[in-house]
Amino acid sequence: MKTALVACVVSLVCLFTVASLAGPVDEAVKSLQSLGKEGVDNQAATRAWSVAAQANANELTTLLAGLDEANPLGANYLRAAVDVVVDRTLSAKSPAPLSAVESFLKDTSHSPRARRLAFEVITRFDAAAPDRLVPTFINDPSTELRRDAVQRLIDQATSLAKDESSKPAAIEAYRQAFTGSRDLDQIELLTKELKNLGVTVDLPTHFGFVMNWKLIGPFDNTGESAFDVVYPPEKEIRLDAEYPGKGDKPVKWIDHATTDAHGKVDFNKALGKANGVTGYAYTEFVAPQEMAVDFRVGCICAFKLWVNGTLVDGRNVYHSGTKIDQYIGRGKLKAGKNAILVKVLQNEQTQNWAQDWEFQLRVCDATGTAILSQDRVAAK
Repeated sequence: MKTALVACVVSLVCLFTVASLAGPVDEAVKSLQSLGKEGVDNQAATRAWSVAAQANANELTTLLAGLDEANPLGANYLRAAVDVVVDRTLSAKSPAPLSAVESFLKDTSHSPRARRLAFEVITRFDAAAPDRLVPTFINDPSTELRRDAVQRLIDQATSLAKDESSKPAAIEAYRQAFTGSRDLDQIELLTKELKNLGVTVDLPTHFGFVMNWKLIGPFDNTGESAFDVVYPPEKEIRLDAEYPGKGDKPVKWIDHATTDAHGKVDFNKALGKANGVTGYAYTEFVAPQEMAVDFRVGCICAFKLWVNGTLVDGRNVYHSGTKIDQYIGRGKLKAGKNAILVKVLQNEQTQNWAQDWEFQLRVCDATGTAILSQDRVAAK
C-alpha cells in the first residue's frame, strides 16, 4: 500500500533530471538510512529519494535491504521508492527479478519489515504466490509473516470443522495453527475452537509463563514509599530465612504454584489480602546455554525485576491496567541456573478495581516463542 509520502514526494521528483541525481542507488539508500541522525534535511532527503525511485527493477533488493538499518523515517522513504519502482515495472510490463526478491524473503537475516515488503512485492507480480509461500511461514521469525500462515490454517480448519467426517483433520489443522501462533487474539481463538472440539491446550507452556515460585511478604509500602527501599530479599536469597515484615510481623518464604492459565501470581491469595504492601517472588530458571531472551511482564502494580542480580525492568505505576506482554525487558540467561526475583508493590487505594496485587512473567525469544526452564515439569 502506498503511503501519503509518495504523493508528496512524486510531485517534487519532477524538479530533478537524471543528470542532477545525487548518486547511485546504494548511495541514496545510505542517505535515507541516515535520516534523522543529525536532523532532517528535506531537500537532501528528496534528492536521495528521487534516486531511489528511479532505480530499475533489478535494484529492488538493494532498496529492500536498506530497510534493515533504516529508522522509521528512512524506512517510509524507502518503502515509497519500492512502490514507485514496482508501479513503473508493472505499467511497462517489464520483467521483475522475482527469484532474487524471493531469495531475499527467505533470508531470515533481513529485518522483518524488509521481508514483509519483499513478500508484498512478490504478490503484486504473482497473485498465486501466497498459496505457495504463506504455508512456509508457520515457524517464521517474522511475526507478521507467521500470522498469515496461522490464519490460513485457521481458515482451513474452520472449513473442515463444518463436516463431521473432517473433524479429525480440522483438529490437526487447529493444532498446527496453535503451535505456530504468537499473537494473543489468534491464540485465544484457537484455544476456543479446540475446546469446542474436545481438545485442551497447555497455555502456560505455549506462552512460557513461569508457574512455580517462592513468595515472601508483606513488607511495608505505606505512601507508595518502598519502590526504592531495599528489603532483605534484594540483599540476599536465603529461602530458610525469616525477616520482620510490615508492622514487624515475621515473614518467611513460602512455596507457590499458580494454576492460572495466564500464569498470574496472586499475592492476595498466597499471602493474605493487604494494602500498602510489598511482596517478592523468586524462582530459579535453568537454561541449556547462554542466550538473549525477553522477560515479559504483565503487572497491574508497581514492580521491579532482577535476573542474576541485574535489574532488567521496573515500573513505578499503579493500577493503570494489565495485559500479557505489558512490559518487555530484554536480558540474558547464563547456562545453568538463573535467579529471577520480582518485587511487586501494592498501594493503599480503596476502590474495588484497585485491589489486585499480582503479576505474570514469561520467558521467550524476540518473536514470543516460549523458552522453558530445563527442569520444568510437563503439564498433565
